[in-house]
Amino acid sequence: MNTVPAMVSTKDLSYLEDMMNWNFTLSKKANHFSQEVQDVVLKEAFTNLANTLKAHYQVLLDALYVGGSNE
Repeated sequence: MNTVPAMVSTKDLSYLEDMMNWNFTLSKKANHFSQEVQDVVLKEAFTNLANTLKAHYQVLLDALYVGGSNE
């Protein structure tokens, strides 16, 4: 399904909340690790991971803002 339904069930909302929490927590951890490591390759990998997870979080948040209008 590529569209948000007009009504999101409690179970769906709980699943979305879990996904948002996972992305937020992992993004914070990846960002922290990117600040801690000295290796340039690892620093870049953690930074890229943090940015990807932030983007995924934003996609989920945007889906909730759009709601059932599917715009």
